[in-house]
Amino acid sequence: MLTPVSSRSVAPVLPVRSVPALWSLLLTFVVLGPLLTSPGYLLLRDAVSTPRSFLTDSSLGLSDAAARAVPQDALLAWVTTVVDGGVAVSAILALSVWAAGWGAARLVAVVLPRAGVAAQVVAATVAIWNPYVAERLLQGHWSLLAGYAALPWAICAAVPIRRRQRGGWPALAVCLAAAGLTPTGVLLAAVVTLAVLVVPGGRSSTVVRVAGAVAFTVLASLPWLTATLLAGGGTEADPAGVRAFAARAEPLLGTLGSLAGLGGIWNGDAVPGSRTTPWALVGTLLLLGIVACGVPALWRRRRHPVVVAAGVLAAVAVLGPALAATGPGLAAGEWSMANVPGVGLLRDTQKWVAVAMPGYALAAAAGVGALQRRFSGPDRIWAAVVVAGLVLALPDLAWGVSGQVRPVRYPDGWQKVTEYVTARDGDVAVLPGGMFRIFDFAGPAAVLDPAPRMVRADVLQTGTLLVAGGTVAGEGHRAEEVERLLLTGAGPDTLAAEGVGWVLVEHRTPGDRGESQRTLAALEPVYSDDDLSLYRVDGVTTDASPHRTSAIAAHVVWLLLSACGVVGVLVQRFARPRKQS
Repeated sequence: MLTPVSSRSVAPVLPVRSVPALWSLLLTFVVLGPLLTSPGYLLLRDAVSTPRSFLTDSSLGLSDAAARAVPQDALLAWVTTVVDGGVAVSAILALSVWAAGWGAARLVAVVLPRAGVAAQVVAATVAIWNPYVAERLLQGHWSLLAGYAALPWAICAAVPIRRRQRGGWPALAVCLAAAGLTPTGVLLAAVVTLAVLVVPGGRSSTVVRVAGAVAFTVLASLPWLTATLLAGGGTEADPAGVRAFAARAEPLLGTLGSLAGLGGIWNGDAVPGSRTTPWALVGTLLLLGIVACGVPALWRRRRHPVVVAAGVLAAVAVLGPALAATGPGLAAGEWSMANVPGVGLLRDTQKWVAVAMPGYALAAAAGVGALQRRFSGPDRIWAAVVVAGLVLALPDLAWGVSGQVRPVRYPDGWQKVTEYVTARDGDVAVLPGGMFRIFDFAGPAAVLDPAPRMVRADVLQTGTLLVAGGTVAGEGHRAEEVERLLLTGAGPDTLAAEGVGWVLVEHRTPGDRGESQRTLAALEPVYSDDDLSLYRVDGVTTDASPHRTSAIAAHVVWLLLSACGVVGVLVQRFARPRKQS
């Protein structure tokens, strides 16, 4: 005789609280499928992954160019000593997208604890399935998405700090360190953290908690702050970048409407196909309609510090870039670029739309309850309707934004070149001129030259950008001079005097080669195939930057901040005192 087993005694196969994390993981796979299912390397516009990266002075930010990829490049140089670079970048990107969705769900659990799992699933979908994520993927800003993912988690960390509960400070350290993969990322995370901590109230001192957050932000920013102070790169910026990188209007929306829909990136080519048609209006109305459903419910909780901060941030994140794109806003930006050192970091104003995401996620989650109360029915049904609306608003985000975000394979010549170029026998000059390339193996979009992340020596880059038919000058003045010498056919001795020990020619890409053949004819050929040719400039040796040790120390501090935060979170999670039975 079989004894019936009570259903209450059987543990559920899948805890309900795991659903938002698993749903976020599923969405991540749907968005990044091509990158996660095929071998290769991400090479799309600003995104460059290579089999192996090296700890050059440039990767530490010790050049006359702005330290925009610090500490990202140094981290990859360390990681790729044990892991293939394509795997590393894909893993970091996937973790970032997943964390963004899961973090939005956790934010709902913290701020709206009665909203339920269905509302958390909606918040996760808002955080992942939106134009901001799509456009930054297409622009190649994979590391910026780490900062984007940190936003809801940083707010969740700020709540126990306000309440003087344990675990808040270690969690905040992890969030800021993760966001610190790029300078913009850590600034985004710092903004949302401080916005929550400065709201009056709470059990902790406002001054103490704000001071602590600022200190953590400085520690997380130490790699690029140190590089900027020691090398001086990026302290000047071309005012032309203000107009070039201003937020852009999408069809039938205008600039304000595009930003309100979490779109409006400056590059009209880095946009999903649906956002280049009147469907942009439909998709934006769907997103804003879903968000609007929850605004009244959030208004009733307007005394909650997170609701206040998230609402203000969402409004500023939309209105600020919109105003910056007006005539007076552009004029003010150009003045700042010309007169305020370091403001070039802020020139891509649409990046800051990211801080609207937590507010949008909270409002959409609250909207599920509002719909349930208004029309009755299970919250799961209304959550499914809302999720379907979000997906319908941007249908081509799926599968690598319609296959555009996919891995590529480098021709064999690239690996051969890396075997010849040594670290201290001079820097590398590259032909044709310019920083961007169009390779047949990488698709039709112009991509950043992978050479700087491929070889052991520093590769000279001007930083000059061709944007919207115009030119934005870079900070690499030495690289500009070397490029001029090459294009005018200067002799080997002249290149050697500039510290150039190698010349790499990339054949299958358009670009200006000028009179460089005269220079190449006088150099020693080292390697050549249909894709690449490498030449040696004799008699050149270079020394490492005298600031290298300080720069590495700053990176170590950043890594220690992250490690200490992780240890603190784990101790808090697993070392809680057990209640007496």
